[in-house]
Amino acid sequence: MEKLIEQFSFGLFFWQLLLFVGLVLLLKKFAWKPILDAVEKREEGIKDALDSAEKAKLEMQNLQADNQKLLKEARAEREEMLKEARDIKNKMIDDAKGEAQAQANKMIEQATAAIESEKKAAMAELKSQVAGLSIEIAEKVVRGELSNKDKQEQLVESMLSEAKLN
Repeated sequence: MEKLIEQFSFGLFFWQLLLFVGLVLLLKKFAWKPILDAVEKREEGIKDALDSAEKAKLEMQNLQADNQKLLKEARAEREEMLKEARDIKNKMIDDAKGEAQAQANKMIEQATAAIESEKKAAMAELKSQVAGLSIEIAEKVVRGELSNKDKQEQLVESMLSEAKLN
């Protein structure tokens, strides 16, 4: 270290100091300023990119919320349509059942009326045949009874005795 102090020269030190200050000024003017500007631009670009990413993230969240809302509305609308379709189906089935029941009741009434009509006709015919047979039998019995004169007199006397006069 002593050697350095002994060889120290103020002139050389002055010129080295002057060159160093000049170099620093040149670097400041031509190198540091552009380097710092580039660093600032880069920092601002990164900041803008982060802001854009944040905006995109928020927009994506809003779109997802809108999509969820639309999906819920679509599901609700689908459920409503399915409910309406089930109601229409049930109504159609009930209407068809009611119409079928009405037709069945009408057919039963018609069959009952036809049966009743046939029954009355059969009863009338049966009565007619029974009356005819009764008349024929009575006629034959009366002829048999009245063919003999003694029997006729007995019949008249028995009817007179049965009949009471007031």
